[in-house]
Amino acid sequence: MKSQELQQEIAGLAVLDEPVRRSLYLYVVSRRGEVSRDEAARAVGVSRALAGFHLDRLASEGLLETSFRRLSGRTGPGAGRPSKLYRWSGRELAFSLPPRKYELAARILAGAVVGAGSPRTQTTLAQMARAVGEQLGADAKARAGSRPGKRRLLAGTVAALAEQGYEPKRTREEIRLCNCPFHSLVTEHRELVCGMNLALIGGLVKGLNVPGATPVLDPKPGFCCVSLKVGGK
Repeated sequence: MKSQELQQEIAGLAVLDEPVRRSLYLYVVSRRGEVSRDEAARAVGVSRALAGFHLDRLASEGLLETSFRRLSGRTGPGAGRPSKLYRWSGRELAFSLPPRKYELAARILAGAVVGAGSPRTQTTLAQMARAVGEQLGADAKARAGSRPGKRRLLAGTVAALAEQGYEPKRTREEIRLCNCPFHSLVTEHRELVCGMNLALIGGLVKGLNVPGATPVLDPKPGFCCVSLKVGGK
């Protein structure tokens, strides 16, 4: 890592050392859309002025992006001033000393799998991802207690996915994943990564033995390519 890049990473992490600022950042990231100062202030329990100060500091460090829009939707005289809105910039933070290049290794390995063009290699990758997922699911099921019902198993599924960085959001019919832990690889190797994701989450569901839960490829902007259909309850 170059000296300038290292300093930028340190600065990005250091700015999150302040508790209120960190809470605001995590809230904005979790919303996956534009957030006003008023909304952010209410969410973390601080004044609008204090929220604005910290949000602007996060924006100055490149962790958030800003825009202006009238929230009322009205235009013309009397419509009021546009509100300043904040959203996640997409910048990812990763830091280690000495520097480790795990992402580079992942890109090389993914490129090798694609370059091999072998169905057997693709099958082996899916089998390995599924096996890892099954172990994660089995561990999560063990933490769910003896003879867990569907509700507890689904809670264990959400927790296990969160531990792996997927940022799961549960609705009545599905668990939608708001983040892809392998996002940096998707641009170059989308088909490979999405297939690996599907196999990994399929294995996790099998390890947990969640009734009626089915992972499917359902790519949508701003979300992981995999959605977990869970039915009701």
